[in-house]
Amino acid sequence: MTARLPLATAGEVRRTVTAQLGRRRGLAAATVLLSVAASLAGLVAPWAVGRMVDEVIGGGDAAAIVGLTVLVAAAGVGAAVLTALSGALVARIGQRVLARMREDTVASALRLPAGEVEEAGRGDLLSRVGDDVAAISEVVAALLAPWVGAVLTVVLTMVGLFALDPWLAVAGLMSIPVYVFALRWYLPRAATRYAAERAAFGDRTEALVSALDGLPTLRAYGAEDRHVGLVEESSRRARDVSRSVVWFATAWGKWVNIAELVGLVSIVVAGFLLVRAEWVTVGAVTAAALYFHRLFNPLSLLVSSFDQIQSAFAALQRIVGVIGATGPVEPTAPAPRTGELRAEAVIHRYPGRDDAVLHEVSMSVADGETVALVGASGAGKSTLAVLLAGLVPPSAGRVIWADTVPGPDAPLVLVTQEAHVFAGPLIEDLRLARPDATDADADAALRAVGADWVDELPEGVATVVGELGHDLDPARSAQVALARALLADPAVVLLDEATAEADSRDATRLEEAAAAVLRGRGGLVVVHRLRQAAVADRILVMDGGRIVESGTHDALVAAGGHYARLWAAWQGARPQVHP
Repeated sequence: MTARLPLATAGEVRRTVTAQLGRRRGLAAATVLLSVAASLAGLVAPWAVGRMVDEVIGGGDAAAIVGLTVLVAAAGVGAAVLTALSGALVARIGQRVLARMREDTVASALRLPAGEVEEAGRGDLLSRVGDDVAAISEVVAALLAPWVGAVLTVVLTMVGLFALDPWLAVAGLMSIPVYVFALRWYLPRAATRYAAERAAFGDRTEALVSALDGLPTLRAYGAEDRHVGLVEESSRRARDVSRSVVWFATAWGKWVNIAELVGLVSIVVAGFLLVRAEWVTVGAVTAAALYFHRLFNPLSLLVSSFDQIQSAFAALQRIVGVIGATGPVEPTAPAPRTGELRAEAVIHRYPGRDDAVLHEVSMSVADGETVALVGASGAGKSTLAVLLAGLVPPSAGRVIWADTVPGPDAPLVLVTQEAHVFAGPLIEDLRLARPDATDADADAALRAVGADWVDELPEGVATVVGELGHDLDPARSAQVALARALLADPAVVLLDEATAEADSRDATRLEEAAAAVLRGRGGLVVVHRLRQAAVADRILVMDGGRIVESGTHDALVAAGGHYARLWAAWQGARPQVHP
């Protein structure tokens, strides 16, 4: 592949997420307020315990201590409730934003020019709308609420620590160098180790699946023991890699614990010196130590999940890149319903190739005219059909419909040899062409293309077809595709070997269906069987990416050129019927 779909910048990702949150201002504001309130409620207990220590040392009365105890309990309950509510709101808004971005991504992917998708590779697009969305969804579900809570807890706890005593807060910051060292040691190694573990698990699974799938063959050749050895070897590798990952995670935890120890000891030592100098009370030092201890879990979560957040942000860049590749859909005037479809000096070459597949091709399809494209495989027929349908822009020259460049709403429909049936009710498949089509409309379209087999379906047009449903053979799938084209009611229909999948038994029936779709409208037919060309209004013969002949069937046969030779060869290859 010579190119990939674009990646969004960090600024574009922030603007997209901010815009999504802006659509939910009320919910976002409530989420922030509850999250801040939950973090503030968590600051009450350490402060109250510090006051209790001072009350006990100072010989305070029992009522004050009881009151502080009640405050600690109330703060704990309040913090728990607020944390649960804020977590639920964070998850709710995160899932809503993700759902909207998923919808925008799919919508944008469907609007991408076919040429751009082909150039980038369908795998790139599929991984963005599939794997990347799934990765972000996993992070949103598992980490978003804890991360928001952890960030607010760290920020507000440090504010509370500085408000309690700046010197004690500075003492706690002595842990930062250890955290920095730990992160610099952890992050470069984490991704490769976890990737190696996943790869080892994949190899083990592949060995197991291969053994199970090929069990009859293994038994036939007496190779069971050898393959068991392969499974054991892959399992040992997976075990060894997992053991190294566990060691790595334990070593990381050790450095985190050392950082926590350094910060806590620094606060206690500084507190001892400050108490001896009578700058702070023992209760203040106690509160400071509890504040710092409160940072252990949030800081551990933030640093340990940093690589997952990075991975999710990279996935966001890929998703927003798809959304930004198409931009907003601008309203346009309705395309004309009648006119001439033509190519003017069209040249086309595929990405990564210097040689052109079409060389200054000029042709036209008049309103109501049927034009047949004939030529050997590789002559450029299908490429020309795709360009005329407006799915791919030509490398040079232009395609014109009714004196304008055809847009997405141009009344042009391309039906190809690869007739796809979407999984689901047959009526919904047909409504892709016309969303307001009734059951009667769909039934009429099917019967117009000879699909009387709809009567055999258990629920008629409501029957589920495709995967996990009623299976349709290639000929019936082609009829569904032709019925869709009929429902769409285009001004020009382009049939790219749309009847090629039929065997000799179904060929005549599908050709009659194609004729029904072409009736009363312009049509371009890339023919598979030359008898389709014989009934066309005009025939264009292509060779080497050029149109080398043009005329009616009788005229071209009489001329004795390319078409005449093709016709003679086809006539000679047809099975002869003898009385």
